[in-house]
Amino acid sequence: MKILQRHNTSMHWVFIYSIIVLTYACSQPKKESIDNEEKVIHEKGTFGYDLDFLKEHYDDLVVLKNGNAQVIVSPALQGRVLTSTAEGAKGQSFGWLNHDLIASGEQMEHFNPIGGEERFWLGPEGGQFSIYFKPESSFDFENWYVPKEIDTEPFELVSSSSSQASFKKQMQLTNYSNTVFNLNVSRTIKLLNNQEISSALDTELTENIQAVGFESENIISNNGENNWDKNSGMLSIWILSMLNPSPSTAVVVPFKEGDETELGKIVTDDYFGKVPSDRLIVKDEVLFFKADGKKRSKIGLSPQRALPIAGSYDAQNQVLTIAQFTLPENNHDYVNSLWEIQDKPFAGDAVNSYNDGPLDNGDQLGPFYEIESSSPAANLAAGESLTHIHRTFHFKGESDDLNRLAKTLLKVDLNEIEKAFD
Repeated sequence: MKILQRHNTSMHWVFIYSIIVLTYACSQPKKESIDNEEKVIHEKGTFGYDLDFLKEHYDDLVVLKNGNAQVIVSPALQGRVLTSTAEGAKGQSFGWLNHDLIASGEQMEHFNPIGGEERFWLGPEGGQFSIYFKPESSFDFENWYVPKEIDTEPFELVSSSSSQASFKKQMQLTNYSNTVFNLNVSRTIKLLNNQEISSALDTELTENIQAVGFESENIISNNGENNWDKNSGMLSIWILSMLNPSPSTAVVVPFKEGDETELGKIVTDDYFGKVPSDRLIVKDEVLFFKADGKKRSKIGLSPQRALPIAGSYDAQNQVLTIAQFTLPENNHDYVNSLWEIQDKPFAGDAVNSYNDGPLDNGDQLGPFYEIESSSPAANLAAGESLTHIHRTFHFKGESDDLNRLAKTLLKVDLNEIEKAFD
């Protein structure tokens, strides 16, 4: 009897243990349910949405990450920064992307406007030394082609980590005057932490500011046997940032004051017809350019007038954007990109901004706006190199904190920017 009783007791505890395990197992979601719960559908306009979308179409993306600050880079798109965020997957996606074109998988004949927050191009675009027009062709859209090396061909990924990615590309380009350029391109994208952002801008960030900053180091090297000079034509590094506009976004460009007889005009404002006065306001040391994506227009500042900084403020989303770039002193030879045979092919701009808008036929590419910087013309002997650095920073936070940054970096109050086009 004692043996039987012991056996019954043991069976009793086995039964109770089985009930407990079964009850616990039933209370837990199935793995399929867990997976479904973990798969978050992000809203359009967020970084998470763009990252998920881009992963569907590119299998070689490099994501740089430091906490909530993240940047997406694509080797297939010439080491292009596609977009960034300061607030993680649910945060605002700062780069403009042409979702429809990317999803279509099509390739355009003249130019593939994929978009992207920061891309590498080369100048000049127009003139007798252009690399976008074939020799003896007329300067109109039918003959304008972006070289495949900076449009559709990939850059080789040399190395990558959580904070930076490096790329390289060999190119051979022929300009309008039949000069052949053999060059090597090296491009490194680095995600900057808050300490590096503060150091680059020589200012402190408060705890209430969310920030993302990245730097592109761009190097072109003369890999041929002939020198590049004013007789043959010279290339330049051209960095373009495509950003999302809003009705209350304005580009802010500080500039050097001085007499026009010494420094020339303050701003070139007639690229696509003169910019109306309700879209461009020039003050003593700063100009405001409306960036709402509703009227196609462009401005430019010469190296005599430019400072190594520009920015924008989106009052609707409370985003302050800063662009910082290389601007060597006493070098005023910048390529001229006007679509014509030029009297002064090396009297071009160092800083530009473009606002997208409808074309004459009503079609529109964007909407987006751009902040652009260029290197000087690359006067390189065989084997020599030229480096151009461009940094992009986005800040989100309370208006008081952002205002302090704006006054320090752009020398202007946020309230003045907001009311510029009221």
